[in-house]
Amino acid sequence: HDLSDDADYAQQSASVMDSAKQSSPRIVFLKDNVAIHPTQFASERISGRLKLIKQSSSLSMTWIPYKVHSSEARLSDKDRNLYIIRAVPFTDIRSIRRHNPAFGWQYVIVVLSSGLAHPPLYFYSGGVKEFLATIKQHVLLVRSEEDANVFLVNDFQNTLQRTLSSLEMPRAVPLTCGPSNTSVDESILIENQERADNGANDGRFSVNQFHGKPRHKVDPARDLSIQVLEKFSLVTRFARETTSQLFGENNGFSPIDRRTHIQTHPKKSNVEENTSDESPVALDSQEFDNLSLVWGKPRQPPLGSEEWITFMDSEGRVTDSEALRKRVFYGGLDHKLRNEVWGLLLGYYPYESTYAEREFLKSVKKSEYVNIKNQWQSISSAQAKRFTKFRERKGLIEKDVVRTDRSLAFYEGDDNPNVNVLRDILLTYSFYNFDLGYCQGMSDLLSPILFVMDDESEAFWCFVALMERLGPNFNRDQNGMHSQLFALSKLVELLDSPLHNYFKQRDCLNYFFCFRWILIQFKREFEYEKTMRLWEVLWTHYPSEHLHLYVCVAILKRYRGKIIGEEMDFDTLLKFINELSGHINLDATLRDAEALCICAGENGAARIPPGTPPSLPVESFYAQD
Repeated sequence: HDLSDDADYAQQSASVMDSAKQSSPRIVFLKDNVAIHPTQFASERISGRLKLIKQSSSLSMTWIPYKVHSSEARLSDKDRNLYIIRAVPFTDIRSIRRHNPAFGWQYVIVVLSSGLAHPPLYFYSGGVKEFLATIKQHVLLVRSEEDANVFLVNDFQNTLQRTLSSLEMPRAVPLTCGPSNTSVDESILIENQERADNGANDGRFSVNQFHGKPRHKVDPARDLSIQVLEKFSLVTRFARETTSQLFGENNGFSPIDRRTHIQTHPKKSNVEENTSDESPVALDSQEFDNLSLVWGKPRQPPLGSEEWITFMDSEGRVTDSEALRKRVFYGGLDHKLRNEVWGLLLGYYPYESTYAEREFLKSVKKSEYVNIKNQWQSISSAQAKRFTKFRERKGLIEKDVVRTDRSLAFYEGDDNPNVNVLRDILLTYSFYNFDLGYCQGMSDLLSPILFVMDDESEAFWCFVALMERLGPNFNRDQNGMHSQLFALSKLVELLDSPLHNYFKQRDCLNYFFCFRWILIQFKREFEYEKTMRLWEVLWTHYPSEHLHLYVCVAILKRYRGKIIGEEMDFDTLLKFINELSGHINLDATLRDAEALCICAGENGAARIPPGTPPSLPVESFYAQD
């Protein structure tokens, strides 16, 4: 996951690749009587053959069910074939979890880089130990320090973590398909599987002026992602049950047993304009029967230049940071002020700093940024050939930036220098934070910051400050995401017990349908201007540092009537949530979120695990420096 200077690793990797270039596929592991359970009934068990296949330096896994006579089969061939695992390369596998139940058979769960999981594979004739040992002979397999039963996978050819490969990568969307409540056309599933299977400039710091009002128009790359998302709702019910089981294995705050997530993908489609099905936000839970709802205060106009001056003394110090944050919370900022105030909200500049001190810090940080950037710019092509992880990270970043917000005037067009700056900042960050590196989704978080700051160095350090808060969202084990989803489930249980009970009946308590909301802070749910408004509100940490979770609750409550009335299952709910993009009233949602936060009070705070992002104190950023 992180960059390595291990010479033995590099030599071994090179040796393996050179010696196996022309090798033909060969089976290195074969195990019969490995089964999948589509349901809880043992009679519907699907047995098959598991293989590990080596070709060149690549290792892949397949599982094919046995053919049975139609008179003996409880499931049709069509249903059985939905579970076929076709040559999944280990470059697409993130981890393998081994389960050793006290009673019953051992089984493993294979988690893909996208976070999706194949159904558990039960070894009825034993062989889990041999299965893992064979993998270790051909792939870098590392036991997790946090859980001895979790093995992290890094293929020699692709050690770069691709946690979120489906956010903007329409040709790299790994899907695991299975039966759903709805009738599934086999041809669509096959098409879906085919889609999944196919699948440094100079030191300038002045961002080129590609400014203009954000214009929303068709993005070809986004269209391809939409086509993939239309098939995404076919994800297997049993894979969901598996991840739900993992999520619920520990009712405490330990995230170890809550590793698997289902990735949501960007989608924009039409939602009915008629909002008569919306359920107004009301605290109908028994816990609040005797409480009157304290509605959020009305939203105010954005903070303008004249009012902004009143918050500072003659030398530029913010005299009352709490009052400033509260003002920003209720109205946001005029766009012209953002490049000045965002640095304060993010913690890049101390509130007590003067104009002169901020200018000095800007100069010092620009020099520091140049030094970090030179680390990767000085890598020669000959060095890069022997630096696999750098090449892979660079390649992934270059693929992502050309798909990030290209419908905006600031990023649109061929050879746009702002796109190159976006790439350079992300590459520099991967060297600044070796452990975290780069994960897909980071470009979504950086894009508005660069648009606002209009300066490469300033955008970099503001992005660093943001990642001090949101970095856990991109950890390899997804601890940060799972702790937030867990907290969200507890808040819904507290604030809307009917909706919580409905999700429980429908096996939706993992809240994976909210994954995209939390991961990139609602970036895909609102227009660009409204996204910036929402972010600056969230960065105030007023009235809670976890206000984004209350925003999730507010949206779900607002559409509760429609969700329950139409009896949405997980697949339908996932599709519906994604179709809300561009149709959520931001001001109303913020008022509802504030009201819910106030009413929840200490009860709500107690349901959020300690350390849940974004809980890192702003002061810690300065402590590092």
